[in-house]
Amino acid sequence: MLTINSKDVHFRQLNEKIRAARDKKITVENCCGQRYIADGLGGKEIVIKGTPGNGLGYYMDGAAVTVYGNAQDATGDTMNDGVIYIHGSSGDATGYGMRGGRIFVKGDAGYRAGIHMKAYEDKIPVLVVGGRAGSFLGEYQAGGLIIVLGLESDGKSPVGFFCGTGMHGGKIVLRSDEAPPNLPAQVVLSEATPEDMAEIDAHVKEFCRVFGADRSAVLAGRFFVLTPNALNPYTQMYTHN
Repeated sequence: MLTINSKDVHFRQLNEKIRAARDKKITVENCCGQRYIADGLGGKEIVIKGTPGNGLGYYMDGAAVTVYGNAQDATGDTMNDGVIYIHGSSGDATGYGMRGGRIFVKGDAGYRAGIHMKAYEDKIPVLVVGGRAGSFLGEYQAGGLIIVLGLESDGKSPVGFFCGTGMHGGKIVLRSDEAPPNLPAQVVLSEATPEDMAEIDAHVKEFCRVFGADRSAVLAGRFFVLTPNALNPYTQMYTHN
């Protein structure tokens, strides 16, 4: 296994070292804001100690990344395959345009997480947030699955305003004792069914295994599901005819 000390190393140099390495397992120590780590990579396992910069895992195609710290904006942007585990929180636009793979965030996610997520054939992206997500979660979501567990929210809604704005595909699952506020007309809110719970079970199990949470306690909570409103969800965006 290769260990890279990234202290004072420019992000281009760091990424060149990671790409050139023959080792399949790489540890990056003292990471402090270096951008674009693991972009487009497949077949490598990267452990990051510190805080990676924007664009962690852009277009990632099968690599496995574990971050012991927080991540900044646009983690997993247009990610195609692989998995990212963040033992902290993640910034805005986490999972932007994701089209495959999985992202697990132990803490919170910023604004517009899951924006433009999509799915195609067997590519079904999954974003799991253990804490809260900011406003505009799942904006223009076209596919995939977003799960927000609200583990430190005391039963209150774990999302900000305008959750699911422009949503026209996929599913958002929220663990909460109360429905989220200010839902747009494009989404339909319902209580989770046994089928919904069966769909999220494997992802919750993986979250709990990686971050040391109690799976039974997590699944014992109340869950809401947001899906697209099939009855012409964009009517309000046009003038009356």
